[in-house]
Amino acid sequence: MKLSVVIVNYNVRYFLEQTLLSVRKAAAHVATEVFVVDNNSVDDSVSMVREKFPEVQLIANQDNPGFSIANNQAIRIAKGEYVLLLNPDTLVEEDTFAHCVAFMDAHPEAGGLGVRMIDGAGKFLPESKRGFPSPWVAFAKTFGLARVFPSSPHFNHYHLGYLSEHETHEIEVLSGAFMFMRRSALDKVGLLDEAFFMYGEDIDLSYRIVQGGYKNYYLPTTTIIHYKGESTKKGSLNYVKAFYQAMIIFARKHFQGGQARLFVAMLQGAIYLRAGMTLMSNAIRKIYLPLLEGILIYLGLIFLQNFWANYHFQDPDYYEPAVRYVNFPLYVFIWLGSNFFAGAYDEPFRLRRLLRGLVTGTLVLAATYGFLEQEYRSSRALILLGAVWAFGATLMTRMVLYFLRYKSLAIGQEQQRRLVLIGSEEEAARALQLLQQANVRTNLVGRVAPETKEAGTLGILHQLDEIVRIYRIEELIFCSRDLPAQSIMKWMSTLGPKMLYKILPEDSLSIIGSHSKNHSGELYTIDVQFAIAQPLLRRNKRLFDVGMSLFLLLFFPLVSLLVKKPLGLLQNISKVMIGRLSWVGYADATSSKELLPKIKPGVLNPVLPLNIRQPDEATVHRLNLLYAKDYQLWMDLDIVWKGRGELGR
Repeated sequence: MKLSVVIVNYNVRYFLEQTLLSVRKAAAHVATEVFVVDNNSVDDSVSMVREKFPEVQLIANQDNPGFSIANNQAIRIAKGEYVLLLNPDTLVEEDTFAHCVAFMDAHPEAGGLGVRMIDGAGKFLPESKRGFPSPWVAFAKTFGLARVFPSSPHFNHYHLGYLSEHETHEIEVLSGAFMFMRRSALDKVGLLDEAFFMYGEDIDLSYRIVQGGYKNYYLPTTTIIHYKGESTKKGSLNYVKAFYQAMIIFARKHFQGGQARLFVAMLQGAIYLRAGMTLMSNAIRKIYLPLLEGILIYLGLIFLQNFWANYHFQDPDYYEPAVRYVNFPLYVFIWLGSNFFAGAYDEPFRLRRLLRGLVTGTLVLAATYGFLEQEYRSSRALILLGAVWAFGATLMTRMVLYFLRYKSLAIGQEQQRRLVLIGSEEEAARALQLLQQANVRTNLVGRVAPETKEAGTLGILHQLDEIVRIYRIEELIFCSRDLPAQSIMKWMSTLGPKMLYKILPEDSLSIIGSHSKNHSGELYTIDVQFAIAQPLLRRNKRLFDVGMSLFLLLFFPLVSLLVKKPLGLLQNISKVMIGRLSWVGYADATSSKELLPKIKPGVLNPVLPLNIRQPDEATVHRLNLLYAKDYQLWMDLDIVWKGRGELGR
């Protein structure tokens, strides 16, 4: 056996399917065995592999032991002269394996090999070639010096930015997404260190391969797509912590004395620095629009105050100074809060949500007006004028931002990207049918034939750049049954990251793509959509929890007569108020915890009011599934009413 391919999978079924289809084609040119080690996925990955890829040797773990342990399980029984560790969110070219084997055969000193990688937008991934993370290298990367000086050997040794992506080079670190290694080298230096759960194991093994007297190489003559972000959400705090903790394990293992202490201290500092930057970045993305609109509304209220005082009362000093410092901030806060809970800040923008939020906020202000002390009562007219201004200012802000983003003033309308399908008539029709079944609205411009000009097509594949330019195409869907992976990647690299790319794998029910290495991939699939995942409904659920808690607390003497455990009810009220619990959550089921959108644990659940004696796992999961899929606020109210006796459980 020449090659053993090992793929560790965890809940990325659709990407795994595409990877295995590409591996099957690449394996046609090299004697290859393929292993899939599944770390207890709950998305039917195991059944998909068994059904569609009978040639694959499947290891189905009953838990998630981590990336290193799972890879080692397969490596220990692999028979290939070479071992390839491959991520499940990759796509290899038809000749990738042949190129790698030929290079390794010609270079007996080579212990490991990496290849040129691009992301789902066609951009080169700098981690295709990396250097070892010494203290200085880690410092330059953490503090952004590598990004400022990308081609400097002094500042960007981590990604070896001074080495051309189109030339073969000796490198130090292989990417864990594609580690092509000589089996005899692994036998000498050892397998993956199982102390690393998910990150750092590739750096550690690459380091040991070099320490063992071998060389690692970067080979650009073949390219793979690595969607990235599928196994990990790159912008998350969990990623930051896990990555740098892995680097600390590496530092303590391979550095000694003061150098090790310095490296560890730097990495620990980097955890807090990057975590702070991540929190700040996430916060800015969430608050910049409400903050901008709040400032505009406040400035408008000051103008209206001056205008109304002079025009209506003929007295520029009619209003007390407290109006500016107490009333106006309160007005802004209530209007923005009402907009938030009405969904006015959710994508896609809907004019009715904005109108509903402002009307609700105005009614709240009008209702509380009479309860304010005399000195804090400005005027009802100022509230009404302010509401009109708030609507106009927020609408104008949205229109400007929308125009800057889409070059269109049709705000509120879902933008339909100009789409071209590339493939045979049969596969293009299948792609269009999948888009329709997934409720994806598209502006289909036409089809591009793979080789020969056909009637009704826009042209053939080698004219794609002209077709994109003439018809101003924004999205391409490649039908992989009709196109070699090498051709798909060539066009992705040629057309660049301004285009959106997706691929329809052969016989698949999903269309796959990703436009950023830092975000999870996109799926056009006919899978179920969960209502409970919508931000508006999640906020409404939280509002229900708080409102119900206040109601139960207010009427506790009466409610305690209906509840089996009154003291437990008080404890649950406090936990719901601080956000540790929800009044309604999922019933206990392993598959529900992994597969359904995350919500807070519930005091009650959809199963409890039905009084089913010892329901099986499948029944519980189906009830949880229906709750998540069809969620509406009245469902929580119904469950709380029916299960009122158990509110103290």
